[in-house]
Amino acid sequence: MGINLLNEKAVTFVPDGKTQEIACDRTTILCIAAHQDDTEIMAYNAIADCYDDPENWVTSVIVTDGAGSPRIGDYSEYTDEQMKSVRMEEQNKAAQIGKYSMQLQLCYESKEVKDENENNLIEDIKAIIKACSPKMVFTHNLADKHDTHVAVALRTIKAIKELPKENRPKKIYGMEVWRSLDWLLDEDKSIFDASAYPKVASDLLTVFDSQICGGKRYDLATIGRRTANATFFEAHDVDTIQSAIVGIDMTALIKDEQMSSKEFVANNIDNFKDNVIGRIDRMGGE
Repeated sequence: MGINLLNEKAVTFVPDGKTQEIACDRTTILCIAAHQDDTEIMAYNAIADCYDDPENWVTSVIVTDGAGSPRIGDYSEYTDEQMKSVRMEEQNKAAQIGKYSMQLQLCYESKEVKDENENNLIEDIKAIIKACSPKMVFTHNLADKHDTHVAVALRTIKAIKELPKENRPKKIYGMEVWRSLDWLLDEDKSIFDASAYPKVASDLLTVFDSQICGGKRYDLATIGRRTANATFFEAHDVDTIQSAIVGIDMTALIKDEQMSSKEFVANNIDNFKDNVIGRIDRMGGE
């Protein structure tokens, strides 16, 4: 089935030219991200898992319009409207490189996303999930330090909880962008192997020229973080993977109707606090 979106500015792109209905039907993984390039930063593992696999396809959803991007150099004189156009084009190029099933750009303003009373976004996310029926959803983690990222995660969780249980994905993960998740206890981490197709991983990041030339080396930082995640995960064993993305399993939030997002995050912070204090105690600290 197709998708009826409430935001008339929304743009749909299917890289291989198939219909929206086909793109929805074949989707197995859905990534719901705040900004252009967030999918490529936080969910490359999903892209790699689906790359050249006819049975598994990733669909990317970018919620905002890209108007607030920092800009210097070649893009220093670009207006917000020009930046929106550039960033949308870059995102569609990434969808081609990564062989996504579909790229949806919802084109909401950041202030709309952060408005908890903006119901159209909730309804659009619900419509996308109902149409695509993904097995798995990747979005931002609730401990991210970017307000819009956290807002997207909250709206995604709310949208899923408003769906009938039979329409909800089996799993939802919160991923790292504007705060690494290395602080989580190992047992609270979901480790995703991002080692496959390293050239694709690099190309997906460098396609966002407006960000790199605009003064943010997300390409180098992202690959560096993934390498660090793989190396520093286990102190006493050799590396088993070369590149890792850390996520947190947030499925409890769409299964337990009573659990709040604040309670969920607080539990993980308490686990971390107890672990750190416990180690200091064991080593004779005061």
